Amino acid sequence: MRVPIPHSLPKEEVRHRLASRSGDIGNFVPGGIAQVTTAWPGEDCMTLNVKAMGQTVDGRVLIEEGQVVFEIDLPPALAFVEPMVAGAIRQQGQKLLT
Repeated sequence: MRVPIPHSLPKEEVRHRLASRSGDIGNFVPGGIAQVTTAWPGEDCMTLNVKAMGQTVDGRVLIEEGQVVFEIDLPPALAFVEPMVAGAIRQQGQKLLT
């Protein structure tokens, strides 16, 4: 699943905001009991590993000019929640950038 979020910030500022607020991502998962691990394998890529309710979801946040793209690898068993997850990413992802 790919969820682009437009922005008008310099890439450096996007990196800074994502890095400084990545600890808040666990609070965006309903129930607030998610364990989130992030890493920066490249300057414009943050990886995510989210563990919640017995499920593990991996993803990436790609920083591009004019947009940030959240790529989430939903397991087939969670495909039915994709629209809800995409909506939450749009809403909460925007908060990470403001």
